[in-house]
Amino acid sequence: MRIRVLGSGAGGGFPQWNCNCPNCDGLRKGTINAKARTQSSIAISGDNTNWVLFNASPDILTQFRGFPELQPARAIRDTAVRSVVLMDAQIDHTTGLLMLREGKTPLEIYCTDMAYEDLTTGNPLLKILEHYCGVNWHQIPTQANNSFEIVGVEDLEFTAVPLRSKAPPYSPHRHDPHEGDNIGMRVIDTRSGKNLFYAPGLGEIEPHVRPFLEEADCLLVDGTCWTNDEMAAQGIANKMSLDMGHLPQSGPGGMMEVLRPLKASRKILIHINNTNPILREDSEERRQLEAEKIEVSYDGMDITL
Repeated sequence: MRIRVLGSGAGGGFPQWNCNCPNCDGLRKGTINAKARTQSSIAISGDNTNWVLFNASPDILTQFRGFPELQPARAIRDTAVRSVVLMDAQIDHTTGLLMLREGKTPLEIYCTDMAYEDLTTGNPLLKILEHYCGVNWHQIPTQANNSFEIVGVEDLEFTAVPLRSKAPPYSPHRHDPHEGDNIGMRVIDTRSGKNLFYAPGLGEIEPHVRPFLEEADCLLVDGTCWTNDEMAAQGIANKMSLDMGHLPQSGPGGMMEVLRPLKASRKILIHINNTNPILREDSEERRQLEAEKIEVSYDGMDITL
């Protein structure tokens, strides 16, 4: 199984267009040691030919240009993307679908019934696409250990893990959370038995989630904020990381503490907010992660299991 990080940043990317925090300002001026990042998305393949796209960020065209394998050019119009899996219905994970509207065949979209509801009501993006390429919706099951396959993708098995979170602000049930508003995903290579657990929006280690963390060979998990009050401390917003559904890396019960005892050979953070000091490659916070053998993902990162 091959995993390609197309985008590693949180909503807004890095630098964020309207942000002058020390990170964004420093990156623009070239005064910090950091890499620009687009908004989070990954692609996975079992055969290096057919790919599953996880989330479709607003930066999708830039991400495709940076990864030629997604355009094999076997025909006058072509793509190696067989399906798109949506982990939630957030704008930064779905807007890129509109950029895929030129296809001659319907988009094969996999998402939960809650995400589908949001994307056909509060933000009827999937209905808009019906006027262009069309959509074939496949419901992702969220019942315990209910695995599924994706058409056209060989040797990979998928299991969705519901995560406690809020629906998007536009959702009709924004203040009434439902199972399936946000999911993690286990992907198993059925030939090698190796598995990835992917969860870019992980705000709480619920009992049913822990076995997926413990059994993973590779973890690609939420790296949004370093501290719970990171954005408030910088005068950007009053939102706490946990309130937004993202477990901070530091502090008691933080992501570093969660990852420390796990057996995974690779522990990687993704969905990194522009305010997070781990974006600075020579920061003290980055050194703490390195001491814990925790990696920070970047656009173009390649992982093989």
